[in-house]
Amino acid sequence: MSQIKVLPAGPRFNTPMQSARLLKHSRPVPRYTSYPTAPHFHTGITADHYRNWLQALPAEAPLSLYLHIPFCDTLCWFCGCHTRVVQSLRPVTAYVNLLLREFELLSNALGGGKRPLAHLHFGGGSPSLLPPAEIDRIAAAIQGSFQPTSDAEIAVEIDPRGLDDSVIAAFARLGLTRASVGVQDLDPQVQRAINRLQPFAVVQSAVERLRAAGVRGINLDLMYGLPHQSVASVLQTAETILTLRPDRLALFGYAHVPHMKRHQRLLPEDALPNEPARLAQSEAVAARLTEAGYCRIGLDHFARPEDPLALAHSGGRLHRNFQGYTVDEAPILLGLGASAIGTLPQGYIQNTTDMPTYRQSIEEGRLPVARGVEVDEADRRERAVIESLMCHFEVDLSEHGGVQAFAPALARLTPLIADGLVEVQGAQVRVLPEGRPLVRVAAAAFDRYLQPETRGHARAL
Repeated sequence: MSQIKVLPAGPRFNTPMQSARLLKHSRPVPRYTSYPTAPHFHTGITADHYRNWLQALPAEAPLSLYLHIPFCDTLCWFCGCHTRVVQSLRPVTAYVNLLLREFELLSNALGGGKRPLAHLHFGGGSPSLLPPAEIDRIAAAIQGSFQPTSDAEIAVEIDPRGLDDSVIAAFARLGLTRASVGVQDLDPQVQRAINRLQPFAVVQSAVERLRAAGVRGINLDLMYGLPHQSVASVLQTAETILTLRPDRLALFGYAHVPHMKRHQRLLPEDALPNEPARLAQSEAVAARLTEAGYCRIGLDHFARPEDPLALAHSGGRLHRNFQGYTVDEAPILLGLGASAIGTLPQGYIQNTTDMPTYRQSIEEGRLPVARGVEVDEADRRERAVIESLMCHFEVDLSEHGGVQAFAPALARLTPLIADGLVEVQGAQVRVLPEGRPLVRVAAAAFDRYLQPETRGHARAL
């Protein structure tokens, strides 16, 4: 890609005319953590395809692992993840037994030997719910099949509520380098509405103990668009969180999809902010974080200038995958666990989300693949264009087949161009600072699979 410029933070949208231009174009579009996106995965991709793809991987190719831990001890009503609530740790231990057997199946398909490991991510659910002994068992399995590279990142998503020192110590033994701590919002009224009671002292304690254990990178996750949130309340949360000096922050917009996640019906819908209010909340927090010295990265991330994410952004090495923005450059991501998604040069695979089916597949010695999609050269070109827009707000089409190859996409950008939100000069396509909140809409112009009636996508604002 041509040299990436570090773009300014962008304007705040505090006039009705500025907001109206954005709201006019807001519509449901994917988050583009993959391309083709998950609604286009299909059952024609099977465990046999996956095994063949794995066997074709070069032995020296660095790869990444994602481990999905689909359990929580309480259900947050805003949650969009594949997870379920457990009242004891017995189901968690039983699941780890299955996960370790999936490790064996995967290792056998790879042909044995230790593979270079560039990145390891524990997601969920709440991976911090794992008992220390189970973390150690997983660590032994990983270390038996993979050799971390010298700069490997090992990351885990943390629920600070009830986080035990023994769990932190177990992840530290694994070599944990980064922890993402879920905060969402600190306002008690909002916390009651979303069923996540979490005083600031709980977050502060978790961060301090993680740092004391040697975890170098601390990420904090915030949300806007939740019930009862206002500009004043989200700014107060941001102000308080800044006292913890996190290395990165993520500012996610709540996606209200109760037709897919039935528990979201428990939220008070009449207290949900409308689109203008959501936009005001997100831009107010973004402005405060940039004022505090954080670099604004892509759609929803912020990082200290010296953080690897900010350095990757300024150096044109930023990427996007199912965990969001990442410095991970490995071309292969292997997902383990129920619902986990993997990325290989040949395409994407997803494990079954149904726990009984996952268990049956593992017990029968089969990789638990439910669906996926094979990619062709056109998909790869479009994926590269979409990733560049999502990461850097610009792309040079001459590096991806030329302007003529994207003529239909450029035509679909016309309304955004007319309203001064996107600029096209020759082969250069750039989302202007005013249009950044709509970068997903701009990226969608290059998505030849997207159908207006596709359900499951959240609106852009």
